[in-house]
Amino acid sequence: MSIDLRGLSAKELGALIDQARKQQTKLAKRTPIATVRSKITKFAQAEGYTLEELFGGVKSAPSRGKTAAAPSSRAGRKLGKVAPKYRNPANPKETWTGRGKQPRWMAALTAKGKKVEDFLIKKK
Repeated sequence: MSIDLRGLSAKELGALIDQARKQQTKLAKRTPIATVRSKITKFAQAEGYTLEELFGGVKSAPSRGKTAAAPSSRAGRKLGKVAPKYRNPANPKETWTGRGKQPRWMAALTAKGKKVEDFLIKKK
């Protein structure tokens, strides 16, 4: 973050310095993050929980003072292979499992009045 100080008046600079000192004092009074992490971990363990259970897969926080990225809701989530349920009648090589966004060929045909059930692959 950079602030252009050249355009500020003496009064504005003084107010900025006061704000910075207040923020610095506030941060200095905080308990170190490593201490807070340790307390949280010990409390969770004392109650019979792991951090993975409480925070969704976060095993341990980085110890070098870096902040960990928030885990994605889909991170590590593996979905198995699924057989296709629908087939494009114009091009049999084009199929769709029914998961995710409809393929363009199906969206175009359903927009013309066809039903999704019309494209179901018949099971033998």
